Amino acid sequence: MTKFFNLKFFRMNSEGGNTKEIYGLIGKSLSHSYSPAYFAEKFVKKHINAEYRLFEMDNIGNLRAFIKDSPELKGLNVTIPFKLNIIPFLDEIDPVAQLTGSVNTIKIDRRNDNLFLKGYNTDTLGFENTIKPLVKDKNQLKALILGTGATAHTLAYVLRKIGIYFYFVSRKPVKVESLSYSWLDKKILKAFKLIINATPLGMFPNVDQCPDIPYDYIDKKSIVYDVVYNPEETLFLKKGREKGAITKNGLEMLYRQADEAWKIWKSTPFLKKN
Repeated sequence: MTKFFNLKFFRMNSEGGNTKEIYGLIGKSLSHSYSPAYFAEKFVKKHINAEYRLFEMDNIGNLRAFIKDSPELKGLNVTIPFKLNIIPFLDEIDPVAQLTGSVNTIKIDRRNDNLFLKGYNTDTLGFENTIKPLVKDKNQLKALILGTGATAHTLAYVLRKIGIYFYFVSRKPVKVESLSYSWLDKKILKAFKLIINATPLGMFPNVDQCPDIPYDYIDKKSIVYDVVYNPEETLFLKKGREKGAITKNGLEMLYRQADEAWKIWKSTPFLKKN
């Protein structure tokens, strides 16, 4: 059964009596998330009467009913494991979300008794804006994307866009552009200098985990990027740093995609296509 927060938890008014706008994150396990703190600081600085909540769910079968019955809810972010299977519950998805095949932001449009939901992928801009400063010569750089889930395909979209050749790495490669973890060796890691962890391995509370790659072949010419941001230095990044690699966690990516989501939520309501 879907596990939602009690709807009474929503009924919070400001001192002036106006209903507070609610935004939030949906996913299965959210104890690692920094999003509430980030948005809370934004709301205070900008004097916005709003609050950001975490909504843990076992499934999303009742998503539309939940949103319809929560009139204060104005926008949602989406995380693991729902970025892919949330799409059938939406009325429309943005072209970038279509190309990546995943949604991490939902804009909610209410008109009379009608509810329209549009999905976006703001992770693409978050990743693009944080990877570009690290890349000096994209024509000479090759990348390994560890993982093949929704996040991995989002990163792949960006790498294609900016012209970086890449392979996915998975336990059971099924695509032509995929490698097995067991195939990674000195030759491959010397040729592929950008290594990106697109899996949840190492994320709080499982901080003692990391992708199974031969870290001994990482060097000072390598760039090690982890989409995980809690902890701020994962075991994956620590191992890369110890080999002299440039390292980057996913915290700035989180903040940048959150800012893009906010722009979407506050933009003019969309009209459902015929």
